[in-house]
Amino acid sequence: MLVRMTTNADQSQTRPRRRTPAGAAVLREDVTEAIRAAVFEELAAVGYARMSIEGIARRAGVGKTAVYRRWRSKLHLVLDVVSAVAVMGLPTPDTGSLEGDLRMLYEVTSRALRHPVVSQIIPDLQAEAARNPEIAEALQKALEQGQAGVAGKILAGAEQRGELRAGVDGELAVDLISGPLYWRMVVARTRKLPKGYLDALARTTTQALKAL
Repeated sequence: MLVRMTTNADQSQTRPRRRTPAGAAVLREDVTEAIRAAVFEELAAVGYARMSIEGIARRAGVGKTAVYRRWRSKLHLVLDVVSAVAVMGLPTPDTGSLEGDLRMLYEVTSRALRHPVVSQIIPDLQAEAARNPEIAEALQKALEQGQAGVAGKILAGAEQRGELRAGVDGELAVDLISGPLYWRMVVARTRKLPKGYLDALARTTTQALKAL
C-alpha cells in the first residue's frame, strides 16, 4: 500500500479558505450614515416622543433589524447621534482679533441655527432633557464640546494677544458670547436677523468681555 505524504502545499490547497464575513456580520457604513440622517429628519418631523425605530428605518430605506444591530433603542440612537455632532464641533476662528473671531463664530452659528432641521430638533430635545437625564447629559456634553468649547478657545487666544486681562471669569464670558444669539434664534425663534445684527453683537460682546 502506498502511503501519500501530505505536504504543506497540499494542506494549503485542501484547507478551506476563510471567507470575509458578509451580511449580518458586517455593518455597512453607508447604511449607518443613512440611519443617522434619518434620525435628524424624523426628530424634526415628529419629535422625540413620537419618533420610532419603525419610522427611522422606513425613512432610511432599511429594515428595523439594521437599526437594532447598531443601537438597542431609540434613546441610544439619539444619544449616539447627538454625541457624534458634539465631537465634530464648530471650527475655531483665527482672525487675529477678538471681535473678528466672535463675528465669524456668530456667522457660522447663525447659519447652523437657521437650518430647518436643526431649528426643530433643538427645542424638542431640550424639552426631553427636562424629563430624561441621559438626554440632558448628552446635550450638556454637546454644548461643552461645541460652541462653549470654541468660545473657550477664542477667549484663550484673546488673553494671549493681550486683548483680555488674564483670569477672566470663563463661565460668565461664555454666557456673554453664546447667550444673546441663542436667545434670539432658539428661544425667540427669530428666523431673519436684522441687518448688521451680527456685527453689532460681535462689537458689543467684545466691549463687554474687555470690561470683565
